[in-house]
Amino acid sequence: MTLHSPSFRLDDYRALITGAGRGLGLAIAEAFAASGAKVILCARSQNELEVAAQRIKDAGYCADILISDVSDVESFARKVQKLDGIDILVNNAGTNRPKPLNQITFDDYDSVMNINVRALYFATQAVTNQMIKDNRKGSIINISSQMGHVGAKNRTVYCASKWAVEGFTKAAAVELAPYGIRVNTICPTFIETPMTEHFFKNIQFRQEVMDKIPLGRLGVVDDIVGAAVFLASNASSLMTGSSLVVDGGWTAQ
Repeated sequence: MTLHSPSFRLDDYRALITGAGRGLGLAIAEAFAASGAKVILCARSQNELEVAAQRIKDAGYCADILISDVSDVESFARKVQKLDGIDILVNNAGTNRPKPLNQITFDDYDSVMNINVRALYFATQAVTNQMIKDNRKGSIINISSQMGHVGAKNRTVYCASKWAVEGFTKAAAVELAPYGIRVNTICPTFIETPMTEHFFKNIQFRQEVMDKIPLGRLGVVDDIVGAAVFLASNASSLMTGSSLVVDGGWTAQ
């Protein structure tokens, strides 16, 4: 008797991951490659990308690079048009400038919203336009946050950006479903990455975060990559317009 099990394999899929030079983006790219995908790592830094891609190749997998600033949405779209067909897009590039509401500047607002919302929106547009043109079904994975479901002090702009990502994801999922393109989010709690490392040097802040996580620990990138592989694979083939909240119980309270 042969038992049926859902496939988490990504064999022959081509996956584009933004913000993939390090941290969570690189970890997702490595997990996709190990699951059989041909990955394209996208970021601004050529040296960082070359090192990351070589690391994947040295492990025996397929990796290419795309040097691009996703906030330059027109340039990014032109580069996407030159790529071979894409099956999976992970919108991982993001930023944050935590400050009290009354200290937020126009530059703070524009910086966060331009990367977290505008760039993500038009990256999705560029890739799904090509998917539709090529008649390719696929999966769009937007890296959102638990802060797309709750609020927190010093996070007004970041929360605004991630709530926007959640709303965009649901609307895009409905619009793209007839083409067989799924759109979902992953919503992590605080993850220890190079981007967050300096925040956790503040002992008071670290303790405040820990007090909000019932499981009693910060997240690490390995906590997120499984969710990414699931959403990229056929194991989640009926899932679209949804959020995978990987937060240690933060939003359950």
